[in-house]
Amino acid sequence: MASPGQQSPQGGSGGGGGAGKRKAKAQYVQAKRARRCEGGGPRQLEPGLQGILITCNMNERKCVEEAYSLLNEYGDALYGPEKFTDDDELPSGSEGEDDDVEAALKKEVGDIKASMEMRLRRFQSVESGANNVVFIRTLGIEPERLVHHILQDMHKTKKKKTRVILRMLPVSGTCKAFLEDMKKYAETFLEPWFKAPNKGTFQIVYKARNNSHVNREEVIKEVAGVVGSLNPENKVDLTNPQYTVVVEIIKAVCCLSVVKDYVLFRKYNLQEVVKNAKDPPLHPPKQAAQAENGQEATSGAGDRSSPEDPAGGNGHRQEPPEKSAELGQTEPASQAQGPKGAGAEPELASQGSEAKENDLS
Repeated sequence: MASPGQQSPQGGSGGGGGAGKRKAKAQYVQAKRARRCEGGGPRQLEPGLQGILITCNMNERKCVEEAYSLLNEYGDALYGPEKFTDDDELPSGSEGEDDDVEAALKKEVGDIKASMEMRLRRFQSVESGANNVVFIRTLGIEPERLVHHILQDMHKTKKKKTRVILRMLPVSGTCKAFLEDMKKYAETFLEPWFKAPNKGTFQIVYKARNNSHVNREEVIKEVAGVVGSLNPENKVDLTNPQYTVVVEIIKAVCCLSVVKDYVLFRKYNLQEVVKNAKDPPLHPPKQAAQAENGQEATSGAGDRSSPEDPAGGNGHRQEPPEKSAELGQTEPASQAQGPKGAGAEPELASQGSEAKENDLS
């Protein structure tokens, strides 16, 4: 009878031990996440961030490594070596009356700097919220300038520097992915490029991931309306625009940027931009022929992605022809008037189908 009495406490302690282990593990995970957030600030993509959106081919860990290497190489060339200390804080800590106080203050400042080292880093990876997509948060730099410099150099030298990175898109602003929020944010965000006296030809490229509450046509129409309201002389050009407005939505976050040379740099695809010079000349004659036929030119905007971008999805190849009838009827109106007109908005809608071909994810 003694043995069952002894086994009961053991069984109870065994069950309690399992629950205790699970609780301890949960507390450990929460504490680990808290430490990571304290050291590096936001750990996921959220409104208010600037950075670089990178698509990859199934290997996100390798993609982050390649991104750090590439961004640090060109970042140091453009902005100088990265600094991790703030010398301005040291004099304030050396004003103590005694040596002991001075040493204590210096130690405290050193501890603060060590804990904030990740926060002060120029590039820091955060959770993007989508598979095969990496977001690198940036501090103290212009993402558009840096990415354009990288692609310009790779296009010139034809030297391949990455294996898993596909596309590298700068993100100069982020906001909540709701139509009213995006419209309000775009009104101020797009001013440096499109507000009078500034003007230019443009197209809109749209992509949504893990989001079903935003309508593609509505977003493109609103953004096009904002561009037209800033300056009626802004014109749509789907063949070789001066500016490309990139709209990338991931979950509840909208990422915006305005980039140059989007067609020249193969939609900012690092794998395609380094290919031999014999490939790009194939497109200008095709585009010139398309310009003579309005219907083919607009539908061809979606077709351009398939030979240039390995991240394009073949499953969407049938989508551009569905829009061709609508686009062919409205394109002449868009050529005559600004994007605010009735013709510009349907024309821009073709960019949504084009953008759906851009990525694997």
